Parts: sequence; C-alpha cells; structure tokens
Amino acid sequence: MRKAVFFILLILSGKAWAQPEIKPYGALPSNAQVKWQQLEYYMFIHFGPNTFTDKEWGHGDEDPKVFNPTELDARQWARTAKLAGMKGIIITAKHHDGFCLWPSEYSKHTVRESAWKNGKGDVLAELSAACKEYGLLFGVYLSPWDRNHPAYGTPEYNQVFANQLREVHTKYGHVFEQWFDGANGEGPNGKKQVYDWDLFEGTVKKYHPEVIFFSDAGPGCRWIGNENGFAGTTNWSTINRKEFAPGMHGIQDKLNTGQEGATDWVPGEADVSIRPGWFFSPATNDKVKTLPWLLDIYYGSVGRNANLLLNVPVDRRGRIHENDSIRLMELKKTLDADFKSNLAARARTTVTNNRPGSPLTSAIHLTDNNYNTYWATEDGKLTADINLSFEKEITFNRLAIQEYIPLGQRVKAFTVSVLEGKQYREIARETTIGYKRILRLPNTTTKSVKITLLDALASPVISEVKLYKAPELLADPVIKRSKSGEVTIAIQSADPVVYYTTNGSEPTTASAKYSSGFSFKGSGTIKAKAFINNGKTPGATVTQTFDLAPESWNAVTAGAKNAVDGNPGTTFRNAQMKYPAELVVDMGIPTTVNGFTYTPDMRGGIVYQYAFYVSNDGKEWGEPVAKGSFANILNSPVKQSIKLSKPVQCRYFKMVALAPADEKDQVPAFAETGVF
Repeated sequence: MRKAVFFILLILSGKAWAQPEIKPYGALPSNAQVKWQQLEYYMFIHFGPNTFTDKEWGHGDEDPKVFNPTELDARQWARTAKLAGMKGIIITAKHHDGFCLWPSEYSKHTVRESAWKNGKGDVLAELSAACKEYGLLFGVYLSPWDRNHPAYGTPEYNQVFANQLREVHTKYGHVFEQWFDGANGEGPNGKKQVYDWDLFEGTVKKYHPEVIFFSDAGPGCRWIGNENGFAGTTNWSTINRKEFAPGMHGIQDKLNTGQEGATDWVPGEADVSIRPGWFFSPATNDKVKTLPWLLDIYYGSVGRNANLLLNVPVDRRGRIHENDSIRLMELKKTLDADFKSNLAARARTTVTNNRPGSPLTSAIHLTDNNYNTYWATEDGKLTADINLSFEKEITFNRLAIQEYIPLGQRVKAFTVSVLEGKQYREIARETTIGYKRILRLPNTTTKSVKITLLDALASPVISEVKLYKAPELLADPVIKRSKSGEVTIAIQSADPVVYYTTNGSEPTTASAKYSSGFSFKGSGTIKAKAFINNGKTPGATVTQTFDLAPESWNAVTAGAKNAVDGNPGTTFRNAQMKYPAELVVDMGIPTTVNGFTYTPDMRGGIVYQYAFYVSNDGKEWGEPVAKGSFANILNSPVKQSIKLSKPVQCRYFKMVALAPADEKDQVPAFAETGVF
C-alpha cells in the first residue's frame, strides 16, 4: 500500500506528462479579485447627518452638530456582521453632503464640528479597530460629489478630494475596497465637477496597491446595474471598460449581465439595503426586508456570480437596530441550514470528454470541497457531461457549481437533468456559471444527477459541484389593493393561516383572520403574517402602506387614467408631453392631504425634480405646497413619499414634472400618483 501511494504521489508530482498545460482564456482576475470574489457577502453601513435629518441625499447645508449619536458602538456593528457570516464592512466615510466621519484637514464639515464627543470623535478609527478585533475587512465609500465644499465645481476640488482619500488610506490600516459612485452636481443644470479619476485611483493605489475599486466601470468590481441586489440570470465577470464611466446613464442592462468575451475582468457587486432607504429612519423600523425576500436576494447575487453588499444603516444611537440584527441572524441560520450537508460528497462522479493523461484534472476534484483543484475537458472540447451517481436515492433542491476563474470564465450554457426510470428528465436550463452559480430547484428525488455543459468559450474548467437539501420556508403574504379599495392577501405556501391588522400593529393569532377580500379605502398601513402548525410557527410580518384609494378620482390630464388606477403596473406616458409636464387629478370631493406619492416607471421616463400644487376649483393653484427632487430615484426607482409641511384641504392636486432623472429621456412617465 505504501509503495502504491508513493507511486501515485510520484505521478501527481511529475512534470511533463502529468498535466498538459491548461491555457488561460480571455480576461483574467487578479489575485486580489479572486480573493475578493471568495468573500461573497459583507456589510454596507450608511451613517451621517442624513441619519438624523431623515434624508437620503443631504444638501450639505446641515448644521454638523446634528450628528450626535448617543451610544455609538462600532464593536457592536462588527460583532453583528461577524455573527451574520459577513466578511467585512464598508462605511460611508463621506456621502454627497460632504460630511466626513473623520476629522479631515480638508473640510469644515466633519465630526470635528459635530456635537458627538465634543468634536473629538473619529468614526473611522473606531470602526477600523473593531473590524481588526473581529477579523473583518475594512472598506470605505467616499463620494466625489460634495454639496458642502466651496471648491466643488472647480479644478482645485479634485486635489481636495485626493487629499481626503490620502487621509483615509494612511490613517486607518488596510482598506480592502474603495467604493466610488459617479454622482455629480445638483441635478439638471446644477454645479458639476470634471472628476480626475486617474488622480483619485492613483492616490489610493499608492497606499493600497491591491485595493478593489468599485464603480460603474470598476476596475476592481462593477455596480450590478440596480439597487435591488439582483445580478442577471446571465452574468459575465467581464466588460469592455472603455465603454463605461462612473455616473453614465443607460448602461444598467450591460452592467447587470456583463459582456461575453469582453476585454476586462470586472465582476459584479450587488448592493441593496435591508430597509427601504439607505440611511436609518424611524419610519422604516417595521419595514426591514423579510427573510424570504433576503433569501431571494442572496440567491440572486451570490448565487449568480456576484458578491452581495447588504446595507444595514446605523440608527441615531449609533447602533445597529435590533430589528435589523434579528433579521440578519435569521438569514444566517437559514443559510447554514440550506448548505448544511453536501450530498454530492458521497457521489460516484464520472465525466465525458475527460482531459487525457491528466490525473490533476480528474473528475474526483469536482466533489473534493477544494476550490483550487478542478476537472477540465481536453483542449477544444466545449461540451461534456458530469454525472453524480448514488447507491441510494437522494432528495435535493439546491445545486451549486463553480468554475476555476483564475483560468477565465468559460461556460456559456448548461442543463441539469435527473434520472427517472431509464430516462433523464431536464429540471433546469441556465447560461453562465462563473465563480459560483446556485440553483434553487423543486424537491427532486433520484439516484443520478447529470450536468450537461452545452457550450463554452473554451474548454470548461469546473472546480466544484455540490448538492443540498434546504428546508422548506414559509413564503411571504402578498398584499394588494384595487382602485376601489378592495384588499386581497395571497400566499404561495401550502395551508397557512394568515392574520392581519389595519392599524399598523403587529399581527398575532388574536388578530383578524384573512378569508376573503375586504375594503380599505383610506390611507394607512396593513400588516399580515402567516402561521402554520396550528399557529405555533409564524412567518415574517409583511407591511404595505397605502395612499387614499383613488376610487372616484378622475385624471383631468388627457389620457392619464393609468396614473391613478391604483395599479403601478400600468403607466401614463405621452410622447408629446415634454418637461415641464403637468398631471392634474380631480379627487371628486374636498380631501385633507398630508403628502403625495409618485411611483416611477422602471422602464424609463423617471422624474427627478418636481413641484406639487393643490386647488379647490382646479383653476386657482397658487404657489406649490412642495417642491424639490427625488433623491437617488434613477438608481432606486421605487415609490416616493413626500410629506407636506402642513396638511391642506383640496379637491384637485397637480404634480408638475420639472426635470428628468436621465437627461437623455425627455418624456416623463407616471406609473402611479397619489396622496395620503
């Protein structure tokens, strides 16, 4: 036996014939990019004056003394991230308002001027120390847009920003990721800055040469094209960087899917917030994303060859709120259960088109739980089958497969089939793999699983194949309301009992039991929760906030009925309508209005600047009761709620679209407009 083992080791260590060289294909990741991809999941923290002013984009004119967390505990942030299974934290060291979470020498809008610790505090110092203590990586977001600094909009500002980057990258230890976005100026026709990206990146690289730069164009990793957390079902890690620049519009689809066979390795990072907004707001304490929702995001990001950057905003105490922390722990527990036992580890693995004379690319490496070993077809063979066979039937509902990306991303298409009797039945047909692809499948029982590689850019090189049986999860109830105010609650899980409330309180088994639709014409909050096992096992609480039901409303603007039909899936968009564009609505009766809402059409025509008017006769409008801009609406095209400074009574309201979010799209669209 010893001689046999020695002989095998001698073969495996041989030079010429043991492993014919596998030539890398196409754009390749750097060592730093490979390590970054293996992180998979880490935390984003938005924190600053916006936390205290209830804004998403501050204007830079805030009194810095408003920043005054009473119980700031960066160790609690790091401890929470660690327990959640995250590998690092990226913090908004400077957002668009220009406020610096460290006492920068190049700004007068910093923690030094705040009330926190009498101006002696330094958030970055505390967080970097906490990350080091808990074994987490430390990253920073510095917005180049600065709505406070007087030099913004001049050539001098670029050096100011470079100096701030130098401060952050020399004072707080290792930085694994530098997050940039392309935000620039104060909306259409606002003050703009010509950013010197070469200066910015060169400054950072001087101190952290292997840092991963995030932006629309990388070069380390790219925005995934939305702020919902979902990569494309096809997701290449390559793009042609020369086609992209930070802040460009109209590139979201390409960023979401990447570009096949492109020139540069720039993998996707999916960013999303655990709450509706990026910064903390007390109004969203009951709107933390549910566990099924977060699982969808995880499988739609990490499961689609992207990293997941999950934002967990720090509250006004300077702590992660308990609702967010609880949900993070639920997610960790569920993911641990989903991937607890790799059924493929006990499979007999066979392949077709095996690479000849190459023990180091044997099929045994597909299930050895070692990413750095792999199987490959012979040169020029772009198709193959991988078979996992079992002595006894197994039941699985997850399949994970990985390419060995240091040699490039290659696979273009594959299928998954299972043996039923004497025939294989296809259960999944997909496109790209990349670093990791995870498929959520129905419960399937079989003795043989076949993965067919249908096409590739070069000989496929597969590192791992894994199978799991994840526990079933209670689905979220879905709350909908018609134009007439009829509310329905649906759920996909089998035999649940759903309880609901209409006053914003938490549903329990003592609440109203849902059996059929009910009327809810006013504005307010409905919550629903599903229970199984005779009420012993609850699901997540789902919250839906409604405006006034537009039952008797009429759109005075010709053809605009879809904007007030209670259905955000329909849209009013008239190609003849240009900015400024008016949408006038007759509510039929005098109504007390506290605010208005605008739901954009994600397909285009998104309004950025607005004015909102009210009238009792539809003729005399006076001055607008609200005027401003929808912060970040282009990147996060979700329903916008604007509260008025004081309630008004009116029969008519008018929303005026003043300027577009995308200057190339000059036709405004209204998916829905309402009042509360």
